[in-house]
Amino acid sequence: MRNKNSDGRAESGGPARAALPASTDLNQLRTFLAVHRSGSFTAAARLLGLSQPTVTAQIRSLERQMGRELFERLPRGVAASEFADGLAARIVAPLDALAAVTGGEGGSERPADPVHLAGPAEVLCVRALPALAPLVAGGLVLRTATGLTDPLLDELRSGRHDLVIATTRPRGRTLTAVPLMDEEFVLTAAPGWAARAGGPERIAAEGPAALHGLPLVTYAEDLPIARRYWRHVFGRRLERRAALTVPDLRGALAAVVAGAGCSVLPRYLCQDELTAGALVELYAPEDPPINTVYLVQRPGSAADPQVARVRDTLLEAAHAW
Repeated sequence: MRNKNSDGRAESGGPARAALPASTDLNQLRTFLAVHRSGSFTAAARLLGLSQPTVTAQIRSLERQMGRELFERLPRGVAASEFADGLAARIVAPLDALAAVTGGEGGSERPADPVHLAGPAEVLCVRALPALAPLVAGGLVLRTATGLTDPLLDELRSGRHDLVIATTRPRGRTLTAVPLMDEEFVLTAAPGWAARAGGPERIAAEGPAALHGLPLVTYAEDLPIARRYWRHVFGRRLERRAALTVPDLRGALAAVVAGAGCSVLPRYLCQDELTAGALVELYAPEDPPINTVYLVQRPGSAADPQVARVRDTLLEAAHAW
């Protein structure tokens, strides 16, 4: 809704278009933009080479000059107000252009900062990196990290990463998430073990008891993926110990193909082996367990054009996954 002047006429533009106070310091705007991009005072301090109290003081000073709060302080990081989003959109291009001019030596253009992408090793290596290879060939500087979702999301909040591929939707308002892909889980084994299991008909009749003699290959000791499959498909709790644990599903896949036993794997990871006959799907339920994978970023990080390119490329590639 538009504001009105004293004579009743509507003003053009909302509060985000208000003029900056004449006393606004350029360093305050740089600090504001760093906080907006990183979603954290601590992360912004690290990016700028400042102490966290200095960043806090500059933001408070800018908020006093603006006469409004720019960021809501949260238990983890900060959330930008609508006004702050509008302000960031106004100043990002001029400040980035100024940084490009002043940051280079001898008039040369400043090298682009790397884009930091993190996620499960399997999704990164099998899906994300092939999709991003053309960008790297075209000059994108990319750094990747692997790990479990919860620690990676904490690192994203602190500014260590720009984007995270997450196996669960993050809680809270400091991060934004969009669905990237669905993982369908399949129970699979090499042909020899599949024959010993007796085929889908026996499993349908006897349930998991038909799998009693098959060694179980899993991602971790607590059997996270297998437990979910047992609960969803068989309606029972998995009461077994893994014969082999491999903290990389590609390793679990290799072990199962070599005859180590059975495992529950994402279909995208083992589809080639299933098609070639190196693996057999032991049982095909009408309602297979599916997990949604999300692409997560901090609010404001899309203002970085390289981060936006990576995000958009992954979302576009996901249509074919």
